[in-house]
Amino acid sequence: MEQFLQATINGLLQGGLYALVGVGFSLVWGVIHVVNIAHGAFVILGAYVAWKLDGAFGIDPLLGLVVAAVLLFVIGYAVQRGVINLVINAPIWMTLLLTFGLELLLVNGLILIFTGDYRSIATSYASGGLSFGDVRIPYGRLLAFGLAVLLTGLLAMFMSRSKTGQAINATGMDRVTARLMGINARHIYALTFAISAALAGAAGTMVGIVGTFNPVDAGVFTLRSFVIAVLGGLGNMWGALAGGIVLGLVEAWSGQYLSGTLIHAIGFGVLILVLIVRPTGLLGRPYSEARAET
Repeated sequence: MEQFLQATINGLLQGGLYALVGVGFSLVWGVIHVVNIAHGAFVILGAYVAWKLDGAFGIDPLLGLVVAAVLLFVIGYAVQRGVINLVINAPIWMTLLLTFGLELLLVNGLILIFTGDYRSIATSYASGGLSFGDVRIPYGRLLAFGLAVLLTGLLAMFMSRSKTGQAINATGMDRVTARLMGINARHIYALTFAISAALAGAAGTMVGIVGTFNPVDAGVFTLRSFVIAVLGGLGNMWGALAGGIVLGLVEAWSGQYLSGTLIHAIGFGVLILVLIVRPTGLLGRPYSEARAET
């Protein structure tokens, strides 16, 4: 029983980290309708920024997280406005190829600069934890879970209550009509992509705090982000959190009996099951329903 409880706690906390990684990916896919293959590379880039700030300047990773998020915000805005926006009206395979090329560029650039060695961000507070008998709750993963809930809540409030957030929602639903209403669609698309990149930078910092990373891990994070976005429902902030927690729990529970590749297979099996039962995702809604409420 205690072993199952420990696995459940680990799954919940790991799911929070997954949600933090995937929420930005879901936002871009739901609003801009771009499957950003380079999202995982942004996560890893954020991890390296925080790692470098900590190692070279002694800046605490939690402060480095803010720097990484701001830097990735700027990079994300520039990349979308200057590169992705050029093919935004092209067939989806064009944006897939473009973001895949961007991912290759970032990953190989990071390997060239930092090599392919695994890194981690050592902190005194992340290594400890709360203990209840044989059940342990690591501080680092608890912090990542809390940050995931906080950022998801703030993003949801921003999207629903601010004029900019409503403009993002409107542009995602109907870009032509949004333009007729005076919304600068190019700026909104770039801003959405920048927010996604900033969230990826914050997630990367937490990845470095609670575990290890190297440039090749970018593909793994992109793949998990894809699963989380589809599980939760495209563009739904709380859906991304739910999708991340479900994926974390499934991997933790199946890890009690399976190993390696089979664990990932179980995760994809749950994804297929959810798509069969509820094609819009756990918290997703059909487009017509979402539009009727605006």
